Order: sequence, then C-alpha cells, then structure tokens
Amino acid sequence: MSSDMNTDLNRVFIFDTTLRDGEQSPGCSMNLEEKLRVAKTLEGMGVDVIEAGFPIASPGDFEAVNAVAKVVKNSIVCGLARSGNMDIDSAAEALKPAERKRIHTFISTSPLHMEKKLQMTPEEVHQAVIDSVTRARGYVEDVEWSPEDGTRTEHDFLCQCVESAIKAGASTINIPDTVGYTTPNEFAELIRMVRERVPNSDKAVFSVHCHNDLGLAVANSLAAVDAGARQVECTINGIGERAGNASLEEVVMALRTRHDIMPYSNAIVTEDITKASRLVSGVTGFNVQPNKAIVGANAFAHEAGIHQDGVLKDVRTYEIMTPESVGLTTNKLVLGKHSGRHAFNEKLKELGYDIGDNARQDAFRRFKELADLKKDVFDEDIVALVDDEVLHSDDCIQMVSLEIHCGTVHNPPKASLTLSVAGEEKSCDGIGDGPVDAAFNCIQELFPHNTHLQLYQVSAVTQGTDAQAEVTVRLEEDGKTVNGQGTDTDTMVASVKAYVHALNKLLVKREKTAPVALSA
Repeated sequence: MSSDMNTDLNRVFIFDTTLRDGEQSPGCSMNLEEKLRVAKTLEGMGVDVIEAGFPIASPGDFEAVNAVAKVVKNSIVCGLARSGNMDIDSAAEALKPAERKRIHTFISTSPLHMEKKLQMTPEEVHQAVIDSVTRARGYVEDVEWSPEDGTRTEHDFLCQCVESAIKAGASTINIPDTVGYTTPNEFAELIRMVRERVPNSDKAVFSVHCHNDLGLAVANSLAAVDAGARQVECTINGIGERAGNASLEEVVMALRTRHDIMPYSNAIVTEDITKASRLVSGVTGFNVQPNKAIVGANAFAHEAGIHQDGVLKDVRTYEIMTPESVGLTTNKLVLGKHSGRHAFNEKLKELGYDIGDNARQDAFRRFKELADLKKDVFDEDIVALVDDEVLHSDDCIQMVSLEIHCGTVHNPPKASLTLSVAGEEKSCDGIGDGPVDAAFNCIQELFPHNTHLQLYQVSAVTQGTDAQAEVTVRLEEDGKTVNGQGTDTDTMVASVKAYVHALNKLLVKREKTAPVALSA
C-alpha cells in the first residue's frame, strides 16, 4: 500500500463519490464544468480520494474523469471499473494525467447477484477478481477492489476473494453495503470477521461504502470505523442511488464532535462543508431538506422558547457544534446597491468562488441589477445569482427575454418568450392554463422535446416579499430524469430558467449509457 495511506492507525481517509455514485441519483446530471467545480471544491476541503466517474460508461464520463485528473493535484483521483479488461483499460487511460491515481474495480459476490445478474459461478467470479486486480495493478500502484453486495455475500467466499484481491495487488479493500441492508452491529462484526480471518488483511486499508435505504448509512459507516475500517466512502449531502449514500458532512462532523469515543482523525476542512453542500445542491438541482443534519436550513435553528432561552444563556445547552465549524455564517446584510466592485469580489472569495474575470464581471452586473430590485442583499442571494448565471453561461439553451400577461383581465394567460438555442435566437407567443403553463408551452414550441414534467416547486432564497424565488423543475424522458433550478426576483423568470436548465441537463444525460452493474 502507498505510504501516505499507512502512517497513522487512527487516520480515517475520506473517499468522496459525489461525482460517480452521487451522479447516479435519479434526476442528477452534471456537465463537465460543474464536475470540475465540484472536484476542485472537494480537493480544497481536504478529501483524500475523489472518485471522478466511471470512464467506460460514456464518452462524457471518460472526458470528465480525464479532465478531473488534469486539474486535481493533491487528492487521489479514482476511476471506477467493472472486472472486464475494457473497463480497466478505459479507466487507466482516463487517469493518465493524474499525479495521484487509483483504479477501483469491482464484481458482485453475493449468491443472488452471481446467479441472477452475472450468471457466473463462484469459481469464475473468484478468477475474475484475480484477473481484474492484476490487470489494474499493471497500470497503477494504487488499486481498490470491492465485492458488490458484500453484506449479503457468504463469509467464506468473501474472505477468499478479499485474500486473493490483496495478493493480486489491491491496497484498499472496500466492503459495500450496496442495497443498504445491514445494521451497525452486524456490519461491524462483518468488518472484524474479514480482517481477522484474512491472513494478509494487514496489507490493505479496509474501506466501507454504505447506502441509506434503511437510513443507516452513516451509522453503519461509523460502526465499521470502530471495527477497523479506515476509509469511508461518502457523498456531499448524502446524494446517490435510491435513498442515497453515507453523507460526508455527517460522517466527518460525527467524528469531530464525538472524538471522545471515536478518536479518529481526518483531513477535512470542516469550515468548507456548507460551501460544498450549496455547490452540489446548485449544480444537481437537489434541494437540501430543511431538517438535514449539519447542512439543512434548520440544523442550527431554535424555535421552542425553552431552547432559545438556553442558547442565549450558553449555546452549548442545545448546540453540540457551532455553525461556524461547518462554515455557516449568520444571515447578515453584507452588500447593497452602493457596494463597489472590490467589496463584491472580496465577498465572492469569502463565499468560495474562484471564477474568471469575465464571469466575475457578469456576476457583478447581475448583483447591481439585483441590488436595485431588493432592499437587502444577503449571502444566499449572491450564491444564488452567481450559480444561476455563471454555472449556466455555456448552456446550449438560454433564456433571452420573457413577457407574461395574466390576471382577471387577460384570458387565457399569455407568454412571449425568446430563447437562444445554440446561439440562434427564437421567439414565440403562447397561451396556457396559467402563466407558468403558457411559458412552458412556448419552450416546447421553441425547442421541441418529449418529456414529462414530474415536479414544479417554488421556494424563497431568503426572507421578505422581495426575496428571490428559487424554482426547481424535474423532467423525465425515456426513464431518465433531470433536475433544473432557476432563481430570480420574478417567479416566472425563475420558472423559465429552471425549465431551460433542466433541458440543458437532459442534453447531457442523453449522452450517457447505463452499463450493467454500475453501482458498488
């Protein structure tokens, strides 16, 4: 194993799979620019391993892993591969530019998966383990191996495969709870059993990858750490397939807050957690639930009188961690319409944005426009306008102008919309059952598509009647779902932006394929 993964027995390595497993969330799709922003943020906050994607899944996935490998210098960049030669070769090629690289290969080992999915015998699977790790080890020194559906794998066979994987050159052994089936005590015993029974277990770092189908992903991960696992695979905001993955922020803050009973260290800069959470939420279109631990809007809110009284006297009465420890600041007025370019640029740095001159100029222009419309401009407003404008500046479809006629006089409601499609402006006048329907009908006419609107949701970015509206739109096409978000002080404008954003996400997702056994 690499020396940097074997220095401190109590060091827990954080393996982030937001860009791979996180992107497999229904509705989630990130373009290349968004993935690079997330990767740089993860590197900046001290993530040890960034699983950048699954290179063979599509040309877009290969390009994304390759691009991340070029820009990330400190974190290990990891590519996922099934046990086949083409998968491993593709991962190796995509990872070539990386200064620190890892191939993560896997195959199913449970009786159910081997019989029904793989249609392979245990002997064939065992040989595939040896062959795949050996091939990966021929490309890189750092190889990780996973037995998919490990928690439902027979113990004897699991130990046999783990021993062979380590012997073939795997320096990290990941035991995934692929379907979120296990419980903390059971999982801890499984980790202990494998580490005790496998003769060469001391030659590898043991990792865990837990899904949240029963709401136990974080608890299972922490139990595994207590049992000797020293790498936790997780995602920002806990996004992932079905009910999601173990949440990075929950795992990290649990280890920090309860260091008295879990004396394990990691390299995460916790003050960057909120920034990372907001970024991932913005680029994926997945709003964070208000009661989400650590990063939810209510995580540090106190409504009950007795709680408020206690916090005013001593925050420790009802807060086990400080908002500042996760990078959350109070909702204070920071900028207004008289604020200059320098103050705005400093605020962008404070909020974690590292954007080019042109993007910064566009953001400042939008800020001045917003300051003219809003009495108070908060941090959340700036985050929303930057994400809405800068992140989508290269989208194929962009809104140019919108005019709405609605109310009791006009019947039916009308919308006049102009879109830029691949650089060409197109206009339309449409009607509908309401202003939103009229606007969406115009989009359909200007950019014909066959989708089903699954979700239309409006929320406010901040408080007050002049707050920016944040609209989320979810579209479905041929079994693929995408989320789009838009913000504006005008709810109708935000609605069109969200729908257009979703269409752009759909264009990205159309290029993706779905290889068998993608999850690990």
